[in-house]
Amino acid sequence: MTRPTLRAIERGEFGVTLGSYANVLHCLGLEKDLGNVGRDDELGRKLQDAALTPADRRKRPGSHDAR
Repeated sequence: MTRPTLRAIERGEFGVTLGSYANVLHCLGLEKDLGNVGRDDELGRKLQDAALTPADRRKRPGSHDAR
């Protein structure tokens, strides 16, 4: 494994192959945790959703505010 690939794994960058993750988990004695890599992360999903900003809703020309 190359150093840049290992750094990418440590940083959580996208584009790293599953085989690279498997190699790291095996070296650390954590190969049984490979199934957790793709597991749904409820907390992570909530944090991701909370960081989303609503789309910029600009008024269309000629629309009126109904206040």
